[in-house]
Amino acid sequence: MKPISQDKPVASGRTADVFDWDKGYILKLFHNGFPLEDIEYEQKIARIVHARGLNSPAVGELLQVEGRNGLIYARVPGNSMLEIFQRQPWKVFQYGKMLARLHAHMHANVSSRELPAQRKKLENKLKAADKLPALLRTRLLKMLEVMPIRDRVCHGDFHPANILISGKDATIIDWIDASRGNPLGDVARTSIILSGAVESTQIPTRLQKILVDSFHSTYLKYYFRQHRNGWDEYRAWLPLVAGARLNENIPELEQWLVKQAEILPAPFKIGYKVSKGV
Repeated sequence: MKPISQDKPVASGRTADVFDWDKGYILKLFHNGFPLEDIEYEQKIARIVHARGLNSPAVGELLQVEGRNGLIYARVPGNSMLEIFQRQPWKVFQYGKMLARLHAHMHANVSSRELPAQRKKLENKLKAADKLPALLRTRLLKMLEVMPIRDRVCHGDFHPANILISGKDATIIDWIDASRGNPLGDVARTSIILSGAVESTQIPTRLQKILVDSFHSTYLKYYFRQHRNGWDEYRAWLPLVAGARLNENIPELEQWLVKQAEILPAPFKIGYKVSKGV
């Protein structure tokens, strides 16, 4: 087995590190303790998405390197949109527009039936979110039952760190949360990620917060130019997605996410007293 230098990844995340591998390939090496069945699931989803012709990297074999499980992926040239944006913040509007265009293009694709249902994934996350007040969870689950179901490809974690850019080409990575569902729920997920970063310590400075707010606003503006009648439904998805994100155990976001989950449409507010904290 080819040796690697585990102290020199080319990228690192909460679940895995990325290393150079053979020519044309990288190794995504998961942290110890990350469930093998989740890695196998990621491999399955990555193959389904790539076979649909979407801008995603091809995935290869699952292997073990120096005691850690990993997946081989085709190397994608370029840098993440987040990295480029941090170096060139004056391009905030250009990249906000690009993110909207990429997301709309993805949502034009009818999903494979092999992808899991978006509604079921959200339901499972809401039920498992320990920080979600019980009465609020009940309201959100009832609300989820009546939200429109669709059959489009949804990424589930679509944000600038998961977009690799090389010239005019863009590749979308990290499809483990992909589902078959409603595009407006997927847009709401992107909004909760971006807004949460601004409202927490994830973005440290005032200037950076202003830039990400501008980026987010531009993304929504251009996305909804193509979905002109979707704004109210998108707003209804926000508390559902916020409640589900509480299952991800991100301490700096917990109180903010509960507050967002409490912003229910009028029919679902009846009998619910807004909580005072987590």
